[in-house]
Amino acid sequence: MRRPAVTSVKVRSVLRIGTMRGVPSVLRELGKNPAKLISEAGLDPKIFDDPDNRLSLHTRGALILHCVQVTGCPHFGLLVGQRAGLDSLGLVGLLVKHSPDVNTALRRLARDFHLHANGVAVDLKVEGGRAAFTYGICEPGVPGVDQTCDGALAAILNVMHELCGPDFKPTEAWFAHARPEDVDPYRKFFQVDLRFDAEINALFFSSTWLTRRLPATEPEVTRLLQDKIEALEQQNPREFPDQVQSVMRTALAFDRVRADQLAAMFSMNVRTYHRHLTIHGTSHQELLNRTRFAVACQLLEGSSRNLAATADLLGYAEPRSFNRAFRRWSGMTPARWRKERASTANVRFKAVDSPR
Repeated sequence: MRRPAVTSVKVRSVLRIGTMRGVPSVLRELGKNPAKLISEAGLDPKIFDDPDNRLSLHTRGALILHCVQVTGCPHFGLLVGQRAGLDSLGLVGLLVKHSPDVNTALRRLARDFHLHANGVAVDLKVEGGRAAFTYGICEPGVPGVDQTCDGALAAILNVMHELCGPDFKPTEAWFAHARPEDVDPYRKFFQVDLRFDAEINALFFSSTWLTRRLPATEPEVTRLLQDKIEALEQQNPREFPDQVQSVMRTALAFDRVRADQLAAMFSMNVRTYHRHLTIHGTSHQELLNRTRFAVACQLLEGSSRNLAATADLLGYAEPRSFNRAFRRWSGMTPARWRKERASTANVRFKAVDSPR
């Protein structure tokens, strides 16, 4: 069966190893040999020596899953994320620190995060007195998304404490995967209401935190960091479709994915928005389909949402429409896809756990 274009997007999403540098220490704390286990996953353990080394989102996810299976720790990703913060983000994190206030800091983080990792949607959403910093994977088929996003939310909480101080308190933490059997590690770290099977991975907090001023920094240092960021931007230009997808994942969760709504986010009228996408050989509908497909894959694999609830989140009036769309994207029904992914996961775990 011929697969549609949305499933054949070239894999090009990579990230700096910086936020993953906690992997060896977590493995040691769990009584494992980091070098041996990382080598078993097909990586050179020396990759963790330099935070600017890069690996693909697929490789990162596969490594975390391998660590989960070998250690028997189901919240391994969460433990890794607890060791990450602004220092893990290199130049991006440094510029965030040199912001005048928390609002500017988080918007800089969302704007420049692609220099740390592409194929990832990071966004700040503010509605009234409520703010949410969100994290999602844009690329379909990436393994270990639930582990990765757990770690990302832990790192986001660390970032908020760095910016706001130890008195920062979120209001909720949302996870777009099923409730784990043991939620105590999540409760202990986040110390806030937890919501699983959520529409998106997000840390919610009062928008009043956004007005908090940050310690004054040297203007010359800030300008130097901005110049370096701009140089990186020139070396790694971000095309407009990538910018759209970086906000579309969050927009989908909040039902704000009409073309005119996305255009407004970029301060454009809808004709200009469509024209820019056409120039880059794509369209609003194609990007929306890619986003829906990536989110559908992640929810079907990691969430316990039924198909009707998944279809509703993706913006379909009825499950039949979602079924038809998913079959066009993947060549199979959502139910069959979920079953096959569950079967594959079970085989992986049995292979690792079986006696030798």
